[in-house]
Amino acid sequence: MPMMNRRQMLQTASCGFGYLALSGLASADSAVAGALYPRLSVLRPKARRVIFLNMSGGPAQMDTFDFKPQVGKKPHAGSIAAFKRRGDSGLWISDLLPNLARHADKLCLLNGMTADTSIHAQSMLQLHTGDRLRPCPSMGAWITYGLGTENQNVPGFISFNTAKPSEYSSACLPAVYGGTPIGVNGEDMRYATIADIRGDHLPMGIKRRQLDLIQSMNQRHSAHRDNDPQLEGVIQTMELGFRMQAQAPDLLDISNESNATLKRYAVGQDYSAGTCKASDFGRQCLLARRFCEAGVRFIKLDHGSWDQHTDHRRDLTANCASTDAPIAALLDDLDERGLLDDTLVVWGGEFGRPGLTPGQDKDQTGHQHRAFTFWMAGGGVKPGHVHGMTNENGSAVVEGAVHFRDLHATILHLLGLDHENLAVVSGGRRIRLTGLQGGKIVTGIIA
Repeated sequence: MPMMNRRQMLQTASCGFGYLALSGLASADSAVAGALYPRLSVLRPKARRVIFLNMSGGPAQMDTFDFKPQVGKKPHAGSIAAFKRRGDSGLWISDLLPNLARHADKLCLLNGMTADTSIHAQSMLQLHTGDRLRPCPSMGAWITYGLGTENQNVPGFISFNTAKPSEYSSACLPAVYGGTPIGVNGEDMRYATIADIRGDHLPMGIKRRQLDLIQSMNQRHSAHRDNDPQLEGVIQTMELGFRMQAQAPDLLDISNESNATLKRYAVGQDYSAGTCKASDFGRQCLLARRFCEAGVRFIKLDHGSWDQHTDHRRDLTANCASTDAPIAALLDDLDERGLLDDTLVVWGGEFGRPGLTPGQDKDQTGHQHRAFTFWMAGGGVKPGHVHGMTNENGSAVVEGAVHFRDLHATILHLLGLDHENLAVVSGGRRIRLTGLQGGKIVTGIIA
């Protein structure tokens, strides 16, 4: 009998999951590769991936994108900053965002956003999952579930600087579709060495053999658990974790970026003021571009806090300064590299804030969920466009209201996914990103 090589032995052995793990590196036939392998969109897509710029805390829309000039001497809420019309489109953008203002003709402003609550945790959960009370799959998990990933060696969903697992959870979907968190409070990823990430204490061949052994035991255990989805998710993510060690460290290593690039993204620059924390948001934006180029389907960035109840002028100015240049650099690079056309960039927070009342000394704002602003760019939306309008003091939407459910439906539609039928049944309930009520596609912003 001829001697079998290792691959043949693993393939024919009763505990041959090691073979499946090996073949998953190059084939879509294994459970791991099958779960994340790219899938055709149901509809004709305009975007292939999403970068979500999550501004937690509630950005003040009337100080950034929803211009409310004073009307005569009537004391109503206005902006703390000057506004100008920008670009050929004439979009009103605050002087607090001079770099982003250069991209006015790329932006699609949604000035009529609404949510169900002004409670931070609930509204943030609704923004990410479609449900403000129950744990449900996050937007990135749904999109990865529907489309897979374009690169089998990196996750389909990356979440930077997120402290709350609910914001990148797969919930009732298989665990492999959940987000891979990188960095906490924007700091951890600055100090991790490439050797730490890759785990260079052992050669990759030995680590492959170790994982084969562990996975064979996992598979034996799984055979007696009646297709336990949680256990299967662990098996899949362990395999993905191994493959990530080969490619993710190089993606996270920005030492090969030029000084000019690091400066454009404001990497390492500290814009903190008083109680405002440094976030190194520029590193997140630069890494987002790199992961975008590597084929990651959904990339979530986080910056906070925009929850300026006191010292509004100081802290809003610091938040705008720390995000303005990095976001502008990201849009520059996506555009120059031909990626913006099929990359949907989304900016916004869980709600907005009422404007300061002129003539009053109080430098504080509250929460406002009935009228606030998001913007989108690239990925099939109208550039240099404004959708929606609020009343004179910005407290209510008078035209073009867009609920989070509508935002989700539109994002899925731009990716070629049917928001009504992208669903699973869990606990006897039909779960989908747009919830039981469903959402409406905002056709007016689609190019």
